Amino acid sequence: MTSEPMTEQVPAEGPAAVSCPVAHTRPAAHSWPLDDLPALDFDPLLSDLLAHEPVARVSLPFGAEREAWLVTRYEDVRTVTSDPRFSRSALLEREVTGATGHRVASKAALNYADPPYHTKLRKVVTRAFTGHNTKRLRPLAQRTADELFDAMERQGPPADLMERLHGPFPLAVVCDLLGVPHDERARFAAWPDLVLSSGPGPERSKAAKAQIKEYVEELLARRGAEPAEDLAGVLAEALAQGEITAEEAVSLATAVLVSGAHAVRNNSANMVYLLLTRPELMARLRAEPGLLPQAVDELLRYIPHRNGVGLPRIATEDVEIGGVLIRAGDAVYASYLAANRDPAVFAEPDSVDFDRQGVAHMAFGHGPHHCMGAMLSRMESEVMIAGLLTRFPELRLTGPAGSTPWQRKGLIRGPKSLVVSW
Repeated sequence: MTSEPMTEQVPAEGPAAVSCPVAHTRPAAHSWPLDDLPALDFDPLLSDLLAHEPVARVSLPFGAEREAWLVTRYEDVRTVTSDPRFSRSALLEREVTGATGHRVASKAALNYADPPYHTKLRKVVTRAFTGHNTKRLRPLAQRTADELFDAMERQGPPADLMERLHGPFPLAVVCDLLGVPHDERARFAAWPDLVLSSGPGPERSKAAKAQIKEYVEELLARRGAEPAEDLAGVLAEALAQGEITAEEAVSLATAVLVSGAHAVRNNSANMVYLLLTRPELMARLRAEPGLLPQAVDELLRYIPHRNGVGLPRIATEDVEIGGVLIRAGDAVYASYLAANRDPAVFAEPDSVDFDRQGVAHMAFGHGPHHCMGAMLSRMESEVMIAGLLTRFPELRLTGPAGSTPWQRKGLIRGPKSLVVSW
């Protein structure tokens, strides 16, 4: 039951503080079961909250603490994800209501760090994500894509793009980034999916993480003896110099491996599915290939690439957000998906507009935890889509769009299979 909100004057100090009435009571929480949504449908709860209750209370399926705040407006999401009064490290001893019954990332990971500790860890990893390294990886990525397209042509239609392209390609790129030898890559195929899914359950996820940890430890030990420019080499050198601990090195490598392979696979498949079901968009990219980078950016903004939300933050002091008083100790989620559909920022946000200009989207996050692999992820999507457009001019789904099966109970959304002909 929701009571009438009380108000109080907030002292005018800090970037988000104002002297105006703010809601003082906790509204009733919205139950958010995170049911599987059809295809690329946008979550109706996020749409409703963005329009009518942009700072709301929600209850997710797991966690000892049953409720948390959720912010959905673009400016509020910017504040929560960049204001130091909202902490990730304060999550370490909390079991906030969430999407899974297990902790996906290691406690030593960047995800649970705040500056200045987060800044130290991030500084090490970004050495492998420089423009120079992305340029080094692009020809390797192009070669891998060409080999996969050649194999598709030899086999002939139909082909499941999840098996023939979106699965092997991002895994190969992240292995090139990390420095995994070709003959050791097959063992990686299932691990990222098991870690980033609520479906298989916590025990299978823990087993997959243990296997990844064991392999990464072996790889870092090898790189300590045989330096290289790849991420494993960067981490091994930082470990030898005392910049990071062994646990931190393993955690950083694992995070890049799991998120890089799994997220790009699904995000890129979502883009291709949308283009296949929107022939006017596909036709425009064929006619204007130079538009591809801008189109990829708009698809990143538009496509709801995940279920629910990521990790929350904990307010370390009372903060007013969007006219609502969030108390010290409260957990706060920020929805990048909803922020990317905020009509106050994006004109006609529910439309795909390859000519869209202006404010940057938040598909890769915001603030200290903005995704380091954003440039690499864009490059991978461009390589895959460009190859499909040029190599397969008659590319099409083999059946109606509604027949495409989708993954269930995954944190990242995507097709289970994507069968095409040409």
